[in-house]
Amino acid sequence: MQITESYEGTIERTLYSREQIAAAIERLAREIAADHRGQPLMLLGVLKGALFVVTDLARAVAAVPDGPSEIIVDYMCVSSYGNATRSSGEVRLLKDTSEPVTGRNVVIVEDIVDNGLTLQYLQALLGERQPARLRSCVLFDKPYHRRVDVPVEYVGLQAPDEFVVGYGLDYQELFRNLPYLAQLKDAVFTRPEA
Repeated sequence: MQITESYEGTIERTLYSREQIAAAIERLAREIAADHRGQPLMLLGVLKGALFVVTDLARAVAAVPDGPSEIIVDYMCVSSYGNATRSSGEVRLLKDTSEPVTGRNVVIVEDIVDNGLTLQYLQALLGERQPARLRSCVLFDKPYHRRVDVPVEYVGLQAPDEFVVGYGLDYQELFRNLPYLAQLKDAVFTRPEA
């Protein structure tokens, strides 16, 4: 697949291909489906980054034979990065769930876990709402700068200790639509704003 013209010259290298990501999603789906066999399941995507992850994961979980009895997809939106390349450490809730989590089997679906603060915040917030079971799934684990130890039951791939974009991850709201995970060229971070 061609990178759109606006992204030409900005990608240093591809870290995980579309096919590698799809294989990780399929594996995660089988693990989640096996743990929720015959039970209702709520996949709770964390916007904006997990938009593609939760969409592809929901379809993959539904395709697993003898998986959950039903799947509800809902979203929350939090912010801890703004336009920076490092988390501010302050997590803000921008959009809460539309559906109640009380008494439900909930899997938080994140694009990436880095310092762990966002996931810790979500686990604490949702845990207070008394779900039947609360677990977490991340497509990309980036453990190098973890500030808090957070349980993650389902992990897709390990991201390198680089700022990464694609498959939902962005830099200043750009690059989310890339179908793979990539590292940007250093020049992208130093170019003047348009």
